[in-house]
Amino acid sequence: MNVLTEVLSPSFLLRDALYTSVVIGLACPVVGVFLVLRRMVFMGVALPQISSTGVALALSLHALGHIHLEHGSFDTHALAFVGSLIFSILAVTALAFLERRRVAWNEARIGALYVLSTAASLLLLAKCPTAERGWLNLFKGEIIAISNSDLKLTGGAFAGVLFLLWLFRKEIILVSYDRELAMTLRKAVFGWDLLLYLLIGLAISVAVIAVGPLVTFGFLLLPPLAVRPFAGTMRQFVIASSVLGGLASVVGFVLAYHWDLPVGPTDVALLGVVCGLGNGVQWLRNRALSFR
Repeated sequence: MNVLTEVLSPSFLLRDALYTSVVIGLACPVVGVFLVLRRMVFMGVALPQISSTGVALALSLHALGHIHLEHGSFDTHALAFVGSLIFSILAVTALAFLERRRVAWNEARIGALYVLSTAASLLLLAKCPTAERGWLNLFKGEIIAISNSDLKLTGGAFAGVLFLLWLFRKEIILVSYDRELAMTLRKAVFGWDLLLYLLIGLAISVAVIAVGPLVTFGFLLLPPLAVRPFAGTMRQFVIASSVLGGLASVVGFVLAYHWDLPVGPTDVALLGVVCGLGNGVQWLRNRALSFR
């Protein structure tokens, strides 16, 4: 109880990291719901890593002297965000065009993309002096060094993403759930697909800069996967995923602080346990129904 009181205190030294973690925990599952709804779980694994490759490339170009900055860490952070955003947008735009042409992204291709992106990120950062400022730790899930500017950027970006998802929720849900019906109703399917993917790309690029690819992936997919068997409606699906992500971010942070563990892996491991328990309950429920 003392640890919880200390962590939730307004004077807590790591409060920006906690608040950012909570924002990610509440918002990322809402975005992840659409990846699960469209059966693009594996793409949810690859996109954060592709985004981190953009970070690594941008920092490497700066280290090699191809990009010149004048104001230190702030501009370096902005450069990393630009790299992350560009790679995310390119990836999701390519995905939208390929989906329009009905080109299937099977698990093997996505797995290869993930592995290559991971290798490229590590190789680029290995020779990048800027990595010593915490980028490698961020990629591993160490998120305690988050600044107030990171918190503001993360909160503002996700507020915009969630607002647009809410504003166009009917169209986005329709094209995600039943593309054939959307085409029959003469909806601009490609346009709504592109908007959704751009919002996903923005959310992922911001999250990767704030908490790294590991935590981004964990909060994107594990909460929706955990609550999907128990959600009867789309509204329940979204709200339950967001609440689970928010609770896991707080509980995971408290556990990590108490036991001196890295926050990111603790959050993801906790979500994994909850997801496993949820699947176990679903299996027991199905077994019970089969004996009736």
